[in-house]
Amino acid sequence: MRSGGREMAGATGIAFVRTPTANLAEGIVTHLQRSVVDVGRAMVQHAAYCRALAEAGWQLRDVAPAPACPDAVFIEDAMVVVGHAAIITRPGAEARRPETEGAEAAARTAGLDIVRLAAPATLDGGDVLQVGDTLYVGRSGRTNAEGIRQLRAAVSPLGRRVVPVRLNAVLHLKSAVTALPDGTFLALPELFEPGVFPVVRPVAEEGGCHVVPLGGDAILIAASAPRTADALADLGFDPRVVDISEFEKLEGCVTCLSVLVPPRR
Repeated sequence: MRSGGREMAGATGIAFVRTPTANLAEGIVTHLQRSVVDVGRAMVQHAAYCRALAEAGWQLRDVAPAPACPDAVFIEDAMVVVGHAAIITRPGAEARRPETEGAEAAARTAGLDIVRLAAPATLDGGDVLQVGDTLYVGRSGRTNAEGIRQLRAAVSPLGRRVVPVRLNAVLHLKSAVTALPDGTFLALPELFEPGVFPVVRPVAEEGGCHVVPLGGDAILIAASAPRTADALADLGFDPRVVDISEFEKLEGCVTCLSVLVPPRR
């Protein structure tokens, strides 16, 4: 084990994670009614989430806590990793912008190239869904047109294209749609504009549209979507189920709690 990381041999790649802070319950809630968050239980759930990543072969890297930012555990919003570049975002909620300092430091320590978005751009990483060489980007309440433009300018030289997606009453794009390892999309189609994604599998459970591909057929999925997990297992995928109920009260999902960096080819 090295400082700031939890190493394991034969790792698939790096998984950036950030431990919840004691003030987690004060996190921002936009589209849900606020409910009581059990911080102790959230700590236990986060540890189990990290174990699931490690058991799948990912090398955990701890991003320094941001005690003044209760939403900092949702590390995905602070940076987007494309190839060997870490694009440091400019979160749409001003109170969350201090979260990016620790994310940048962790990315730099991991040897990633740093690209920063600048005002007046706003962009949350939860609005960015990468599938192959395409980045689908939600035009949400947290990500503006300038954020999309600056992201496009950053990733075009890396051989990526950006496809903007309009959203309907949902926090982030990946609150509504994510991709399976075969490139098909799990989605709540009513939450985004039609016709953007080529092959969509609609789901009935909200948590069922959130998966994290872990390598091979393995996917991380929330315990709140048991029917979706069973259906995906029946299709030959390998669901790894984690309970993140306390984070779901803050509009979080399995994608929000980590940033995965595949090994360089």
